[in-house]
Amino acid sequence: MRGVFDPVPETQALELLRAFFQSPIRFLDTAAAYGDGESERRIGLALRELGGMPEGYVLATKADRDLASGDFSGEQTRRSIERSLRLLGVEHLPIVHLHDPEYASTSFAEIVGPGGAVEVLHDYKRQGVIGAIGIAAGPIDMLIRYVETDAFDAVLSHNRYTLVDRSASPLFDLAARKGMAVLNAAPYGSGMLAKGPDQWQKYMYRQASPELVERVRQMDRACREYNVPLAAAALQFSLRDPRVTATIVGMARAERLTHTIELARHPIPGELWDALEAIAGAGRP
Repeated sequence: MRGVFDPVPETQALELLRAFFQSPIRFLDTAAAYGDGESERRIGLALRELGGMPEGYVLATKADRDLASGDFSGEQTRRSIERSLRLLGVEHLPIVHLHDPEYASTSFAEIVGPGGAVEVLHDYKRQGVIGAIGIAAGPIDMLIRYVETDAFDAVLSHNRYTLVDRSASPLFDLAARKGMAVLNAAPYGSGMLAKGPDQWQKYMYRQASPELVERVRQMDRACREYNVPLAAAALQFSLRDPRVTATIVGMARAERLTHTIELARHPIPGELWDALEAIAGAGRP
């Protein structure tokens, strides 16, 4: 439950969370910065209704920089984690990611160095407050740099591993070799691969190029030939990759949860995967 870009009424968010905790999905992703704490607060309300996190569910959040100054010091990381614990109403966080360091005013050397954000995360892990430490960001080269420090248990990439963009593949290969958990977020490319190129022509939150729109349009036509929703192929492209531990999609309504499960279970023939791969390959340099 994210509600990152559009305001979501609290009643609607809690309805979605109640449905989530009755669904077969067991992984819930949030961040300190989502709604500047509002996402975590609402999840905390749902958890209090349940009397705590149900057994078998995994909650992941993200430690964030100071959104005003860009500070991502060790002290800021500590403040972020302590607020997350308070808002969520938990004593243990199964996964905490270092979130979006590309926007920080703090340098890479400071973040990974003595007394920095990564050291603070490891302090919490040693205390048993954090179970696993992740790195979550956008730029692939930067993510690889962090992964190569061997300081992380998990890596989260968004929008860079989809039907039409495989740029995260080298990162996933590296993480898999290191035995890390790989989390692939935004398999719909921020909407085009879910709604279709004629309804939504933005990719990764920006206007897509005419070439990309046409490639998605070709994929949509191929899916229609096999009576497969484009969104089902986009979601299952991530789900079927053996390197990917979990696939993360944003949603704001309980009915979207049901629809997502249907998409994940929709039969897709091998011939369609071959056709989609040929279209994707034609667009690569």
